[in-house]
Amino acid sequence: MPLSNADSYKRIYATVKRIPRGRVATYGQIATLAGLDGHARQVGYALHSLPDRSDIPWHRVINAKGEVSLRSTSDSHELQRMLLEEEGVEFSLDGKVSLAQFRWSSQSILRVAKRAVRISGDTAQSVRRHRRS
Repeated sequence: MPLSNADSYKRIYATVKRIPRGRVATYGQIATLAGLDGHARQVGYALHSLPDRSDIPWHRVINAKGEVSLRSTSDSHELQRMLLEEEGVEFSLDGKVSLAQFRWSSQSILRVAKRAVRISGDTAQSVRRHRRS
């Protein structure tokens, strides 16, 4: 059974919250960790829909090229770069982050993936219990 957008967004936000200061993750990486493999754009949509003043560290998610994705309707890409630089993330002269240096580590990713599986299992159990009642 496919997840609703609300459920998908919750999983995305929970995953993004785990990215530590000074590290970045790609949209595709977050999608995979949230159990939405192949849905990198959905991560972008979820982050775009965050309210102002959200505690989700949206600025730590960048594209697979190591770049801050430009937005056509705002200058939030400039804010994103500034926030990342304040956390110690460095940009090359051509505006790229070294994913080899700043990508969220695989050990952290494995822990999150295991937690996401548990959350999925808990959700599945809740659905089964709800259907029985």
